[in-house]
Amino acid sequence: MTGAPPRGLDERLRDTRAKLENDVDVWVATSSSQGGAHLVPLSYLWDGTAFLISTPRTSVTSRNLMADGRVRLSLGPTRDVVIVDGTAEPVDVGPETGDAFATRTGFDPRQLAKPYQYFLIRPWRIQAWREENELRGRDLMRDGRWLG
Repeated sequence: MTGAPPRGLDERLRDTRAKLENDVDVWVATSSSQGGAHLVPLSYLWDGTAFLISTPRTSVTSRNLMADGRVRLSLGPTRDVVIVDGTAEPVDVGPETGDAFATRTGFDPRQLAKPYQYFLIRPWRIQAWREENELRGRDLMRDGRWLG
């Protein structure tokens, strides 16, 4: 434990928004009735309201998201974590969005022979905490709306 006092809502919101804007990779957890839970790291583009990810169309993650759009994301280390529950939908991206994704992530799925699917993930709950003393007040977004 760091012994640092818990952050207030405003500071936690600032820190979380900075993490969403500045990180590049996220853990993506999906599930299916046939295959159980599945977890993979993927790069993302955050537009201020939603995440854009891309994965091979035949991947377990893609199949799970096509069957059931529920998804959980995790950013940061365990002692400075942001957890996002959201809903994913498959999307086609235009050249501008594809270029922004490639520039931000350093990865351009449009250039690969294997077909990739983009998914837009809209968060409906976001939580953040560092230590046990921040478990209270960890909710930063509920029902798709930022608190505070």
